[in-house]
Amino acid sequence: MTDELTTDPSKPMQRMRAGSMTLTLAPWILAAVALMIMPYIFTSNSALTIMNQMWITVIFALAYNMLLGQGGMLSFGHAVYAGVGGFACMHIMNASDFFASFPLPVLPVFGGLFGAGLAMIVGSFSTRSAGTVFAMISLGVGELIAASSVIIVAFFGGEEGISGDRTYAMPFFGNEFLQQINVYYLTSFWVLLSAALMYLWSRTPVGRMANAVRDNPERAEFLGYSARWVRFYSFVASGFFAGIAGGLFAINYEILTEENLNTTSSGIILLVTFLGGVGFFFGPIIGAIVFTLVQTVLSLQTELWAFYAGSLFLATVMFFPGGLAGLLMMHVPAFKLGKARLLVRPYIKTLLPAAIGILGLCALVEMTFHVRHAAQGDNEMTLFWTTFDSHTLMPWLIAIAVTVVGIGIAKRTSPALKEAWSEANSAGDVS
Repeated sequence: MTDELTTDPSKPMQRMRAGSMTLTLAPWILAAVALMIMPYIFTSNSALTIMNQMWITVIFALAYNMLLGQGGMLSFGHAVYAGVGGFACMHIMNASDFFASFPLPVLPVFGGLFGAGLAMIVGSFSTRSAGTVFAMISLGVGELIAASSVIIVAFFGGEEGISGDRTYAMPFFGNEFLQQINVYYLTSFWVLLSAALMYLWSRTPVGRMANAVRDNPERAEFLGYSARWVRFYSFVASGFFAGIAGGLFAINYEILTEENLNTTSSGIILLVTFLGGVGFFFGPIIGAIVFTLVQTVLSLQTELWAFYAGSLFLATVMFFPGGLAGLLMMHVPAFKLGKARLLVRPYIKTLLPAAIGILGLCALVEMTFHVRHAAQGDNEMTLFWTTFDSHTLMPWLIAIAVTVVGIGIAKRTSPALKEAWSEANSAGDVS
């Protein structure tokens, strides 16, 4: 009778479990399908390179979120684990006899092992406590290893770094990874596998206890769990996946330098993770996609892309502490109550003028930069597909008018948006 109750699909419990399994697997299936078809939509080699960088950043950001979001450990030097993993993979590439004996898709595993090995050494003394102590130790270790990159030339290659050739690896089902599309599918496989493994890690007892240690380490100790060892295991796991990201970077770009280790790289991944949202598993994925697009696509249009990225990060921290993922999840109650449609018209009335006003403000910033830094006699500039003389009065008046009117309309309609938001998130009949 027990077997009959367990396996009969007509039973409610069996149907609930099947439905839950479907909901769990659906995002992963959709992600796999999207990764497979994207090269058919964006066919250029530059687009494939951007997507490869995007997926590498996704793995690195998810690995960093294992520390910050799940374990509450703020690290200012996490780039060293990705960097060391990448340098190790580059040395394996240059060991021609050994490198030719195994397929290229296995190489990121070695980067992960080296990253985890370094994390074990550093974590043995840095995970004794969290908070400011851990953050300062991570900063010191990061600076130490970055400084060593110009001293230990045999491993880091000095200022020039180390380069390699991925095509020396043993062919994998006939693929020598000469074309960018082959590298794309290799990177896509690893981003899907790494994300799935990190998601499963968050569901293990250690992953659950990392959340408990983050929120209340004293209570976790009282329940019999060692906060230090929970942090240590999370730290090593994070170093492993960061090393995988470094190995994929070595495969994609075939060169690593001191820039892959320094504090700037660590600061960027911190920015990416916060931008996406540390409180959600998919937050770093959104942050990595948005930041990579800003860094690559927007940088082709303006030299001030870093200014806009910093402004976006500042606005997110000030007004949306949950990041972009938190901003999306704020709308879940309205959808569950069936009142999301109440927000459509207020959003259009408020956000559209606000966006236009922000574009006007960006125009003022770009025009100011052009006037201050353009060569002598270079008065023309192109902005929003329009060429004009930045030294004349009319473009400035138009930009100022667009900024003032757009932001003014948004400010005037914002009370109606707040009222619609309150109504959409309160129980009751839809009016």
